[in-house]
Amino acid sequence: MKWINHQITTGFIVYAATNDALAVAAGIAGAVIPDKVEGSPPKESTAYWKWRKKHRTWSHFPPLYFFLLIIVQGVNFYFKNPIAEILCNLLSYILIGALLHIAEDGICGKVPIFSTKKKHGLKLFKVGSTGEYFWTFLIVTACVAFSFREILNAEINLTQFIQNINIKEIGEKILDIFAGLNF
Repeated sequence: MKWINHQITTGFIVYAATNDALAVAAGIAGAVIPDKVEGSPPKESTAYWKWRKKHRTWSHFPPLYFFLLIIVQGVNFYFKNPIAEILCNLLSYILIGALLHIAEDGICGKVPIFSTKKKHGLKLFKVGSTGEYFWTFLIVTACVAFSFREILNAEINLTQFIQNINIKEIGEKILDIFAGLNF
């Protein structure tokens, strides 16, 4: 996926899970880390393919990020300090953003899961294709629906309520009220 789609999707997923703007910001920051540590692809053809061969290896290896997440949460558990808690939570969401990046790459290509030597993935679309934007839109829509499920349910109930209203009966009651008023 392109970085912007990684950031958008990760941001919406983290928001749907936490409803926390700071967690979203940290998740978005982490959403580009696996690619950022590899550096930009070279422009020259031979160097590009050499870089491409190493792309999505150790930097996209989920156990690395899970290990770091366990360490951060261990520090958070050990140091009962509000500042340490805030820092550990921010670092945790940065690492979660990186893990979401890897999962997102897993639907558009292959990533290492059990070993940096063998990659697995679905390859549902090509990077930069219309399919990528469709999947981003689909994930964002699902996250919005999940985040606002109570509001959406209330609107559905309001629609049912409106359908059950008898307009003629309401009109008659309003006329009765006005008839009883003395001007």
